Amino acid sequence: MELFKKISFLFFALSATVVFSQKIYRQELKLMGSRFAISVVASDSISGHKLIGTAINEIIRIEKKISSWDTNSETSKINRNAGVKPVKVSKELFNLLQRTMAISKLTDGAFDISYASMDQIWKFDGSMKIMPSKEKIKQSVAKVGFENILLNTEDQTVFLKLKGMKIGFGAIGKGYAADKAKKILIKKGVKGGVVNASGDMNTWGVQPNGNSWKVGITNPLNKNKIFAWFPLHNNAVVTSGNYEKYVIFNTKKYTHIIDPRTGYPSQGIVSVSVFASSAELADALATSIFVMGEDVGLNLINQLKGVDCVIVADDGTISSSKNIDINNK
Repeated sequence: MELFKKISFLFFALSATVVFSQKIYRQELKLMGSRFAISVVASDSISGHKLIGTAINEIIRIEKKISSWDTNSETSKINRNAGVKPVKVSKELFNLLQRTMAISKLTDGAFDISYASMDQIWKFDGSMKIMPSKEKIKQSVAKVGFENILLNTEDQTVFLKLKGMKIGFGAIGKGYAADKAKKILIKKGVKGGVVNASGDMNTWGVQPNGNSWKVGITNPLNKNKIFAWFPLHNNAVVTSGNYEKYVIFNTKKYTHIIDPRTGYPSQGIVSVSVFASSAELADALATSIFVMGEDVGLNLINQLKGVDCVIVADDGTISSSKNIDINNK
């Protein structure tokens, strides 16, 4: 709830604007352990809220499939059989796993769904008084490594090589759910809307007055001022913050996003906004940039077609990929 309230962007929409008998109908609720806000353009309240209900049902379906907390989910079944045997999964989950593996390779392991195997040695609730030893940090990621996730395309199976290894979709699941909710609403004939999954946002169409949906990016170190507004045309944006949960040892700040390759917290960045064709991709890349750092992250984004980003460093400076000119926004 706090993250949803304080996430470093403001979403702009005139929810009561009426043009050609169309309005924006919006519902906010908790799903997948996060705050979702679903907005659709519809002709009346009954159809508007019915359509929102359709999106909610789709998000619930996704959660049941990918949740590692639900013992009946496919993900839980994969984790239970780590080091034991391959598990046959649905085509939908298999395809999602293939995409996560592709992103892991693209980011040299900065994004890795096997992060769920990591020992939770870092505490960001104020209880941590001393820094973990190098040995404990190294041991914490002993079972992490996307190369140990074996996908068999012919049999459509997943096998985690190491006993006790786990996968989790926390760094991509909300984005995927937002994409799927958008897809089903478009299929139902909704001409415009927004699915905002606690900072993972996907849009399509326009507002009833013909204006584009817009997102305002703020500097989390100066939240009272928006430094740029961006129109969204049938695309997604994910804004992630890394400035609320941290510990300080020897004047050095360690934040809550952990590098799955080393076990050490990411440093240097407090906010990342990624623009892409899907919230799933934007979500994964936002996490990756925190881990890779500003220079490496920008270099990666500048090589990807149709993807852009805005990064706020921990000293308050703002940088962006080559296709975004913040000064002209």
